[in-house]
Amino acid sequence: MNINKYKLTRVALLMASLWGSSLMQATGQGLKLQGMSAPAAGANLTSTQPVGQSSGASGKSGLRATPPPSTGDLKTQEESSSAVVDGNVEKEYSDFIVAIVDSEPITNREVNQRAQDHLEQMKQQGAPLPPKEALLSNTLEELILEKAQLTLARETGIIVSDDEVLQAQRGIAERNAITLEQLYAQVNRQGQSIEQYKNRVRQQMTLQRLRDREVMSKVRISDLEADQFLAEQKKGAATSQLLNLSQILIAVPDGTSDSQLGPYQSKAADMIQKLKSGADFAELAKSNSEALDSKNGGVMGLRPESRYPSLFTNAVKSAKVGQVVGPIRSGAGLHILLVSDRQQADNEATYVTQTHARHILLRPSGQLSQNSARAQLADFKRRIERGEADFASLAKQYSQDASASAGGDLGWESPGQFVPEFEAVMGKLSPGEIADPMVSRFGVHLIQVLERKQAPLSLKERRDAARKMMQERKFEESYSNWEREVRGHAFIEYRDAPV
Repeated sequence: MNINKYKLTRVALLMASLWGSSLMQATGQGLKLQGMSAPAAGANLTSTQPVGQSSGASGKSGLRATPPPSTGDLKTQEESSSAVVDGNVEKEYSDFIVAIVDSEPITNREVNQRAQDHLEQMKQQGAPLPPKEALLSNTLEELILEKAQLTLARETGIIVSDDEVLQAQRGIAERNAITLEQLYAQVNRQGQSIEQYKNRVRQQMTLQRLRDREVMSKVRISDLEADQFLAEQKKGAATSQLLNLSQILIAVPDGTSDSQLGPYQSKAADMIQKLKSGADFAELAKSNSEALDSKNGGVMGLRPESRYPSLFTNAVKSAKVGQVVGPIRSGAGLHILLVSDRQQADNEATYVTQTHARHILLRPSGQLSQNSARAQLADFKRRIERGEADFASLAKQYSQDASASAGGDLGWESPGQFVPEFEAVMGKLSPGEIADPMVSRFGVHLIQVLERKQAPLSLKERRDAARKMMQERKFEESYSNWEREVRGHAFIEYRDAPV
C-alpha cells in the first residue's frame, strides 16, 4: 500500500544549511525524502530564531472575513508578570495587549519574553545588542507573523501530536548531550514552565510543516538549471579536497567558564595520552565520545572540506593523515580529531555514508493504539535479540508498508532519504543494532541497521543534491512573498506599543 512521503526541510531564514532542504513526494514506503540533509544543531535549548523579518506594515490590515474582536472582550490587563533576565534576576513586566491577530491577542509580556530569548542568543553568539525599542518592535512583528501563520495552519488541518513533540524534545536533549530531565531543568531555570516549552516546540513544528507545504514544495528547479549549477560547481572544485575526520567529543555543559573546564580538559588529556600509547581511536570513541557518531567509532565520513565546520578544517589544515589534533573547543564541548583520510576531490563524484537498514511499521488505528503498537514492537525486539524470532519474518507478517514483502528491507540509502525523525534514530545505530520502537508521522517503527559504506553519489543523486541547494537559495524570496501574503489576509490591530 502506497502512502505519501514528505520532504521535510529546514527553513532558510531559520537555518542557513546548504544541504538541509527537501520536497514532499510520494513513495511506497512512506519514509523517504530525496536529496541531502544537514545534521540539526541545538545551540540554544529554549528559544528559536525569528520566524521572519518585519514587513514594515502598520495599523490595521487584512482581507479575512473574521471581524475584529470588541475591546470589551479583550480588556487591557494591568497584571504584573515576571520573566527571568540574565539567568537569575527577575524583572516585572506590566501585562497588557499590544496587538491582535485574527482574534488572538499578543501581550507585552509575550513580546518581552521572546525579546529576552533573542538577547540571550545574541550574548551567546557575541553579537552586538540592538536598541531596546528596535528589538521590541522587531519581536512584535515576529509574533504577528507567527500568529497569522498558526491560524492558517489550524484552519488547514495541520496537527502535531503529543508523541511528535516529545520525540522532538528528546532529539534536542540528545543533540546537546543531556537527558530530557536536564533539558526541562534548563527550561525552568530560564523562566519557562514545561508546558510553555512544549507548546513552543509544538508551534515551531507546526510552522515548519506549514512552510514546507505552502512554500518549499512549490519551489521548482528544472533539470537544465540543476545541470548548469553542477557545471559551475565543477569549475570551482578543481583544487578542492575531500576530508575524512573522526572525532571524540567530550561534552561541556552550556555556560561553563574557562575556569571550570579543568575536569573536561583532564579527560581530554587522558584520551590523547591513550592514543599516543597505541589505543585504537574508534574504540575510544565508541566508549567515551558523546557525539551522535560515537557508535560508528567517531567517523564523520569522507566529504568536501566545505562540509566540515571551519573550526575543524582550520585545526587540521596542516595535519597529516593519521595525525590526532586537539582538543579544540566548540559550543558542544571539547573535540579530539583524527585525520583519517585526505583525497583530491573528484569533480564527478561526491562521497557519502550510505546505510542499509530495514524496519517494521505498525500504523495506529481504531483497533491498535499507539501504546499497543509500541508494546508489540518492543516484544518483537526482545524476541529477535533472544534468537526466538527472525526480523525479516516478522516484517513480512506484520509490517504495514510496501517493504514488508522484502522483509522490511529499505535497501542502501544516502543521508536525507528518510524523514528526519526516522533518520535521527537510524543514524545512531551500529550495524546489527535494533532501536527501541520510535514514532514518526507514519506510525511506529522498529528499525535495524544492517551495514554502512562510503559510496559516490550517482549523477541522478548529484542532480537531486544540486536541485535541493538551489531550492534553498530560491526559498528566501518565495518565503518572503508568501509571508507577506499570509500577513495581508490576517486581521491585525495594533494597540499600545510594547515597553
